[in-house]
Amino acid sequence: MSAEENKPDNAVQGATDFQDPHAPSKSTENSLEAAIGTQVREFRQKLDMTVVELAKVAGLSAGMLSKIEHGLTSPSLSTLQSLANALHVPVTALFRRFEEERDASFVKAGEGLKIERRGTRAGHQYQLLGHTVGKAIGMEPYLITLTDQSDVFPIFQHSGVEFLYMLEGEVSYRHGSKNYVMEPGDSLIFDADAPHGPDELRKLPVRFLSIIVYPNPKGT
Repeated sequence: MSAEENKPDNAVQGATDFQDPHAPSKSTENSLEAAIGTQVREFRQKLDMTVVELAKVAGLSAGMLSKIEHGLTSPSLSTLQSLANALHVPVTALFRRFEEERDASFVKAGEGLKIERRGTRAGHQYQLLGHTVGKAIGMEPYLITLTDQSDVFPIFQHSGVEFLYMLEGEVSYRHGSKNYVMEPGDSLIFDADAPHGPDELRKLPVRFLSIIVYPNPKGT
């Protein structure tokens, strides 16, 4: 068997690398150490200090400080006190990132907020299923319904990346110069800057999830 024949099949067209959502990350395994390390590094950088300079003031080796900043070791309370003194911050400031709350958005079935978007004028029903708050990346998940009262409207354009997942019906969806016939179970992800939208409603009603992800400067 040739090396080419021995390559694993790639079921996702155009995909190269992907993350394993079930693989434990360092931030999960060592969340406290990682949070402390991130805070130490941020405070050090705000003071325009190098690793060597901070290590000297705190009475640590540069190697040990590097391990702390990368979340690879659990510093003792005395080490944390020394670092806090060197950084001119209270010890509690080093735990701030670990203690911050993580928000979640939960919407019961049928209770998504109906909102007005550009496609609403074309008979497209939008139900907002939640949103992110205060993050550098914004995300808006929608349940979109198209009926016999809906018009085709393949000229949407907005910032970010959009992910579609078909739930019901059949539609020809255009992105740029290409058309994709989508049926239940099909998905599509694309750059939302290009013109896009339903080009032909083949089997009604049509229902699909639309998840829009975009930079959120206000959340940085």
